[in-house]
Amino acid sequence: MNSSVPPWRATASAPVSTPSAFSSATPAYIPVHARRSLAPNQANPPAPYASQPTMSTPAEAETRKRVEFPPAVRTYVQRCFAPENNIPSVTTAEMQEKLRATITTAAENQKLGLIDWERLALPQVMIQNERNKILANPSVSSWAMSSQSTSPGDSSRKRKSTDLHQSETGSPPWRKANHRNRFEDRVTYPPTEKKPRITLDDSSKSRANLEMRRKRFEGVGGSHGGSLSSSPTDSPAPTTEVDQGPVIGRCQALEKNYFRLTSAPNPDTVRPLAVLRKTLDLLKKKWKKDGNYGYICDQFKSLRQDLTVQHIRNDFTVIVYEIHARIALEKGDLGEYNQCQTQLRVLYAQQLGGHPTEFKAYRILYFIYTRNWTAMNDALADVTAEDKKDPAVKHALDVRSALALGNYHRFFQLYLDTPNMGAYLMDMFVDRERLSALAAICKSYKPDVNIRFITEELGFESDEQTARFILDHSTEKMLEEKNGSVRLLAPKAFTFFEQAKAEANRIVDIKGQI
Repeated sequence: MNSSVPPWRATASAPVSTPSAFSSATPAYIPVHARRSLAPNQANPPAPYASQPTMSTPAEAETRKRVEFPPAVRTYVQRCFAPENNIPSVTTAEMQEKLRATITTAAENQKLGLIDWERLALPQVMIQNERNKILANPSVSSWAMSSQSTSPGDSSRKRKSTDLHQSETGSPPWRKANHRNRFEDRVTYPPTEKKPRITLDDSSKSRANLEMRRKRFEGVGGSHGGSLSSSPTDSPAPTTEVDQGPVIGRCQALEKNYFRLTSAPNPDTVRPLAVLRKTLDLLKKKWKKDGNYGYICDQFKSLRQDLTVQHIRNDFTVIVYEIHARIALEKGDLGEYNQCQTQLRVLYAQQLGGHPTEFKAYRILYFIYTRNWTAMNDALADVTAEDKKDPAVKHALDVRSALALGNYHRFFQLYLDTPNMGAYLMDMFVDRERLSALAAICKSYKPDVNIRFITEELGFESDEQTARFILDHSTEKMLEEKNGSVRLLAPKAFTFFEQAKAEANRIVDIKGQI
């Protein structure tokens, strides 16, 4: 082993000798003294901050104690992220920033336990209200008002495609200026207020379009006063206060068409609870008499909207959603049913009455149809031992078990004995299970099988219906009349039903409403 010490190991007491050829050259490294012990180096004392302790003192730990949020605050946060409370014009990042500011302000002011979080407006609603106040300012919207020559009664008409394009004389001033200017640079704010960051597209989301949408909403249900644009010039600028409560309706009309809200709801177009109860009675009578689903669905959506903007959550709210869900099931409108089912789950969690076990059974059957096994696991986790005693829940669990075991005989027995309105849900996937059962029958029976046996085994109403179902998924050559009965040539038909089974078992995608 070479005993020579490399240059960087050298100490002050042992200088390194270098060849004469390199004596005048600058070394390519910086000599460093090697540390021989763990004792503090007196020659090079540590930096001032190194002497500070790394652990917090008990006093500091106490000051940094984690804030315990009340259950009402946690429920409020959950409602903020619920899908049914989303507002398309408000992004998730904007909502989260507003939520953080609201809770932080309340915590700093020691008002977490004083605020009524159940009645407090959601962050996305606060943002939308702030934007509407800006748009309602005459200094902002006066150009749009001057460009309209129609009478006030025409404001209730639906917007036409020609209304989207403003004339040259009715264009806002910034249309003729630099298009790179942001919206917040075109509005005057008090110097002490923080400018809300609002970005609007210069075409379909321009202020002109929002103004016309606002006017259209105000015209619903008759000509009412209280227009947002009628606020005085010296109206207060938007603030970030968290004291915005629910709307209190004043409309007395029993029937009102549904319009998607694009601005803060006008109390003159919102019906109070007493009127909504009369509306529900009227809708039930009209549904039994006329059966016009398009009209009934529109009226129920309007009724639900009035409940939502007024923050009404009681037993009447549960009744409205349950009736609408049953009607949607009857007409096969799974998009509308799914919206009602999602909201009902929240209402049932608040112990507001209704029929939770009935809709738990529907929920299980619905996830069997959509083949959403992740959601199915959540639904099964919600089922209690007491729920399993209910006939509807027990039936839905038996249906799931029969399909999991491939027991089509048991499945079709359950199909013919479905409680409540579960048969409407099972009708949506019974043909899919019939194809799976026929594939299994064709694989097991040789050389043929009687049509009558298939009719009884797969829950068909008649042999004619069975034959029609077979012909829809195969050819006429698969059926043969023998000894006075019609028989299915099972081995030959196996390929047809196996392909039809694979096609039918694709993942169901619910696109939405009818």
